[in-house]
Formats: sequence, C-alpha cells, structure tokens
Amino acid sequence: MKRVFLMFALSMGIVCAANAQEVKNGSSGNSTSQVTEEVTATAEETAAGQPEKLNLEKDVYPQQTEDGDLYHGLSRKLMFDRMIPPHGLEVTYDKTVHILFPASVRYVDLGSPNLIAGKADGAENVIRVKATVKNFQNETNMSVITEDGSFYTFNVKYADEPLLLNVEMCDFIHDGEAVNRPNNAQEIYLKELGSESPMLVHLIMKSVHKEDKRIVKHIGSKRFGIQYVLKGIYVHNDLLYLHTEIKNSSNVPFDVDYVSFKVVDKKVAKRTAIQEQVLFPVRAFNYAVRVAGRQSERTVFCLPKFTIPDDKQLVIELCEKNGGRHQSFVVENEDLVLAKVINELKVR
Repeated sequence: MKRVFLMFALSMGIVCAANAQEVKNGSSGNSTSQVTEEVTATAEETAAGQPEKLNLEKDVYPQQTEDGDLYHGLSRKLMFDRMIPPHGLEVTYDKTVHILFPASVRYVDLGSPNLIAGKADGAENVIRVKATVKNFQNETNMSVITEDGSFYTFNVKYADEPLLLNVEMCDFIHDGEAVNRPNNAQEIYLKELGSESPMLVHLIMKSVHKEDKRIVKHIGSKRFGIQYVLKGIYVHNDLLYLHTEIKNSSNVPFDVDYVSFKVVDKKVAKRTAIQEQVLFPVRAFNYAVRVAGRQSERTVFCLPKFTIPDDKQLVIELCEKNGGRHQSFVVENEDLVLAKVINELKVR
C-alpha cells in the first residue's frame, strides 16, 4: 500500500514539474512557475494528510473577468429615490402631439428614429412630436431641457388614437409631492449663467418686478410722450439686474423694435472711430414688445457682471418699430457699483 501511494505522489510531482517548466518558457515567466510550484506543494501536503492552506493572491482592480463584470459586484444599485419619474406619452403617424413647456426649450433628445420632434414655428416653448413609422412596437423615450433649468423625461409608445394630443407641462417650483418630480431632483445649469441656478435667476427677476421699487431716480429720458427710465440696479453673485419702465402718455401705441446695451467712449474726438462694446442680456423678465396708449410696461434685464472704465459709459437705447420716438439714457460706473445686493426674495 505504501509503494502504491509513493508511486502516485511521484507521478503527480513529475506532471506538475513539467507544467511549471512549460509555463516558465512561455510569456508568463517565473511568476506563473512559482504559482504552479505552490499548487504542487499544496497537493503534496493534502496527500500527506495535512490541512489544505489557502494562498491569497493580490487583486488587480478593476479586473475584467470572463462574464464581463468590471466591478466584481461592487456597483451600487440605483434606488427609486434617485429616479426622475417619466411621463407617459402616446404618439401616432397621422396626428401631431404638441407639448407646451413653461420656459423656452433648449435641448431635445429622442431615444429612437421612430420619433421626430422639433420646435413649433415661431414658438420657443412648444415642441411637436410625431411617429415616423406606423405601429412601431418597442417603447422609446424622449428628454427635454428648458431654459429655466428644468429636466423633463417621457416614455413614448405608439397608439392609433392618442388620448392626449395637446399637453401642457407645469413648472417645478412646487413641492415634489405636488408634481411628478422627486424632491432631490437637481436643476440643469446653463453655460451663459455660469454657476447661478436658472430657477434662482427667474425668481430674482420675478421678485424685482413684483416689488416695483424705484431706487434709482436720476436716470431716464422723455421725448414725444414716451418716458423710458431705469428704476433700479441689483446684483447677485456674478449677475446684474436692471429694472426698466416704459411709460406711454400719448394715445398712439408704442411698438418696441429692440433694446440695446452698449459701452461707448464718453468723448470722441473728430475724425476718430467710435469704440463701442455691445452687451447682450442673458435673460429678460416680462419683455415688453408693445405699450398701449396711456399705459406702462416694466421689464427686468439680466446681464453678466461688468464695470465701466472712467472714460466710458453705458448707453441703453430703446428703439420704436416703424417710428421715430427712440429713447436713450446713460449709466455711469458710479451707478453700477452702488447696485443693491439681493439677499432675500419675496415671491408669492
């Protein structure tokens, strides 16, 4: 019996030694040979009746295994409290579904070529959606980002007769329990506003417009029965807010062509080119396009923070469409640096 056991052990040693030699001559080198020798030693100890020992090798992380799992089961599962619940939407081939949003649409993504979508002509906050093929079977999705930083998502399926052809989406200022959105949903930050929240910018402009206070009383112009004044200058983080008002004391309506903001030289010598820098507002609240006779309209403009050199000034121009009752006034650097800081919002 001892002779049989000894011959079995010798044969196992010869096979393992040959395997070690072959691996050593291959691309793995001495490290693989050493692992094979450890396995051989473990087999001999087990055959001799000694307890088997586990040899722990170092882990290489992440390491791709045969099943393709890069993280070895260490991925954290997304829970439902992290999900933005989608809205259900039905589309068809022969009819168009229109969706109205509370702010201008900035981004639309379609999950399948079975859908086609685009902004309605002349409208920034309305998109139209149709199916490109009839009776597509697989459900798809659609995502929309609006200018106020809100994110909307839809699960879309085909229906011969959609139940809702015109859908109006509400804003997300309300509590998460009142609308189809979790309380921890984050806003989308837009490039032109920097690190400022689009929803906060909207609330600040709404608050300034609602309070309707005139803290600047010396800047404005008045001609031809039209008065254009600057009522206040506010600042919050890296944005300036200019509160303006148009008063029409005549009986003829005033149609606004455009409002421009330009930084120009105070004094321009003769035969010298005028140097001017045009500033573009990033937001406008209650932008007035028409002021009826004996009426007034107020607008809050939001611009990136800036200051004016001593030899320059800010000129704000209001031009009438198909008319000549243009207005303009000048804002000095001393007025900008005295802008009121917004610390509290009073919006109801």
